[in-house]
Amino acid sequence: MRSAPLVSIIINSYNGEKYLRKSISSIINQKYSNWEIILWDNNSKDNTKKIIKSINDKRIKYFRNRTYKKLYNSRNLAIKKCKGKYVTFLDVDDWWHKNKLLSQVRLLNKKKEISIIYSNFFLFFQKKKIKKIAFRQKLPSGKITKQILKDYFIGILTVLIKKEILLKNKFNPRYEIIGDFDLFVKLSTKYKFYSIQKPLAYYRVHESNFSKNKINLYINEIQNWIKLNKKSFKKNKINIDYPNLLLKKLKIKKILYFLGRVVQW
Repeated sequence: MRSAPLVSIIINSYNGEKYLRKSISSIINQKYSNWEIILWDNNSKDNTKKIIKSINDKRIKYFRNRTYKKLYNSRNLAIKKCKGKYVTFLDVDDWWHKNKLLSQVRLLNKKKEISIIYSNFFLFFQKKKIKKIAFRQKLPSGKITKQILKDYFIGILTVLIKKEILLKNKFNPRYEIIGDFDLFVKLSTKYKFYSIQKPLAYYRVHESNFSKNKINLYINEIQNWIKLNKKSFKKNKINIDYPNLLLKKLKIKKILYFLGRVVQW
């Protein structure tokens, strides 16, 4: 498969040694082998660098911030180092199904009108060691802006995208939580998305990525995002009720969280 397009896989890590080997193993075990990992270490204080060096795979390229930077700033920096035709993202505590890259690259090569492809995924609840499918409804394809705003269903860990698109459209570094949401909404007004209904990745739900503070920050960022994008909604003929509905769902999930029910956000 060496004649196949190179895929650049961005892993952003900050003190992620606990799950790092699992994440990288899921890449090494892919049925698609023409890839590179851009491991972007956000000034970790743990053994991240030592673990990466011990794996000894030339396809893994290690970079490190001298000081801690916001996630989406680091994502933008990592994109600049990518040499692949396609780019995909895998956070350090998540992992992939072995067919993830093979399935998506084949479809992108076949469907020339598609620029971005994504899939369903599993939620893996670390504490109880159980998994469940993230979305039971059929995921949409094509121009999907309105659908994204009604109920955000794109997991960045499942996305495969042409690098040329990311070089023209960057993540907004001001955000802590919703940088991927912001970017994919904007891209959906310009490009067609293609969905794979089968789950191809595992999102690990644990205390570090699901907390009271993060839910509050998510809600605040969405509220500010709606204010900033009202003109864009009008330009693209998008009903303001759509993003407001998404905000309402987030607030409901916050209530469920405080009642002790862990939900995907």
